[in-house]
Amino acid sequence: MKIAIFGTTLYAAVMASLLAECGHYIYVCHGFDANQKGFDVRERDVIQALEQHAKTEFFNYCDFQNLPLDIDTYIFSFNHIEKEIAYKVLDQLSQRTIIHPKLMINASTFGLNGTKYLQAQLPQDYWVYLPDMVQEGQAFQSILALGRIIIGCNDEKVKIKLQEMLRPLFPRPQHYLFMPILDAEFTKLSISGMLATRISYINDLAVVAEKIGVDITHVREGMGADSRIGESYLYPGAGFGGENFSHDILTLSTAVANTGVKSQLLTQVWEINEQQKELMFRKLWNYFHGNLAGKTVAIWGAAFKVNTSSIQYSPIHPMLEALWAQGVTVQLHDPQALEEIRNYYGMRDDLILCEDQYMAVHHAHALCVLTAWKQYWSLDYTQLQRQMFHPLILDGRNIYDPDYVKEQGFAYIGVGR
Repeated sequence: MKIAIFGTTLYAAVMASLLAECGHYIYVCHGFDANQKGFDVRERDVIQALEQHAKTEFFNYCDFQNLPLDIDTYIFSFNHIEKEIAYKVLDQLSQRTIIHPKLMINASTFGLNGTKYLQAQLPQDYWVYLPDMVQEGQAFQSILALGRIIIGCNDEKVKIKLQEMLRPLFPRPQHYLFMPILDAEFTKLSISGMLATRISYINDLAVVAEKIGVDITHVREGMGADSRIGESYLYPGAGFGGENFSHDILTLSTAVANTGVKSQLLTQVWEINEQQKELMFRKLWNYFHGNLAGKTVAIWGAAFKVNTSSIQYSPIHPMLEALWAQGVTVQLHDPQALEEIRNYYGMRDDLILCEDQYMAVHHAHALCVLTAWKQYWSLDYTQLQRQMFHPLILDGRNIYDPDYVKEQGFAYIGVGR
C-alpha cells in the first residue's frame, strides 16, 4: 500500500518505521515545509531506524506538492495542541484531485470526538480511530507487544482493508478488537486512567508503609505475584510524567466532569501524583530540618522515564522549583535530557549541568536520583564519599539496597522504605 503519514509524534515515527519495514510505501508528509524532515522523537533506536529506512525505496519525506495522488491510506498523528495544523492539512487534502473515498486513520491525541471533528472536514472518506498506544522509552516494543489492537471503526467495509495494512504486524484475526469510534476513544483514555491509578495507589501505600515500618518493596512484590494484579505500573517512586500519558488523565477527568459526574477517584489519582513529585524535596527538607539555604544538591535524572530525553510533566520541575526557592544550588546530570533542561530553563547560576554523573556530586550535601537510568544503578561509593560534603542518598526510584548503602557509610532515604 501507499501510505501517507502526517504529524511529527513518536507514534507517527514508529508506525512509519514499522510499516516501511513491512514493504508498504511510506510518504512522511510534514505538510507545508519541504525542508522539515524530522519527527519529534527523543529515542535513539527510533531515530536510528528512521535513518536506515530513509535509505530505502519504501520510505520518503515529501511535501504536499510531491505527495502522490494515488495514496491508499492517510494516517494523522498530531498531539493535543495541533488541532489547527490537522485542520489545515485536511483543508489542503480537500483541494487535491483525489479519488474518494480513501481510508483515513486518526491516531491523534485529540480526546473524545476528535475523530468526529476531523471527519467533518472530509466526510466522503472512510474514517477510523487508531489509539496512540506507544510508550516512550520502549516505543517499538510497546506496539509490537500488543496482545490486541483497539480500533474504532463505524463501517464494516473498511475493516478488511485496515487489517490488510496491519497484517504484517498483527497477522491473526484475534489481534483486532473493533468497536465504535467514540468507544475506542474513551477506552484509550480509560486505559491511561487505570495505569495512573495503579501508580498513584502504590505511591499512596508507600506513604503508609513508611509510617508503620513496612518496606513497600515487599508489598509490591507480593501484590505482583498475584495473577489477578501483576507487577506492571506498581513501582513506587517520585511520580509519573510524560506529555501524552499526563494529558490523557487530564482529558479523561475533564470528559467525566463534563457529563455532570464527579469522579473523586480521578481527582485523587492526579493529586496523589502531583504530591508525589514533591516527596523527595519534603524528605530532604525534613532531613536537614529546613536548613537548606546555601546548600548544593546533586540530581541524577531529569527525563520523566528512562530511554527518552522528554521532560514533559517530569518530577524534575517541582523539585527544581522547590530547591531554588530555598536557595539551593543544583548540579544536574542526565544522559539524554540535559539539552532539554538547558532549553527550558536557560542559563542560571543555581543550575549547573554536568556531562559526567560524578561531576554532579562534587561538594554536594545530598544526591537525589529521580530517573532510573541503568548507569545509576551501580555506585562508586568511594568516589561519592570523596566528593560529597555530606553522604546522603535520596533514592526516588528505589533502585538501591538500603542496607548495603548504609553499610557503605551513607544515609539512605527511599520511597516507602
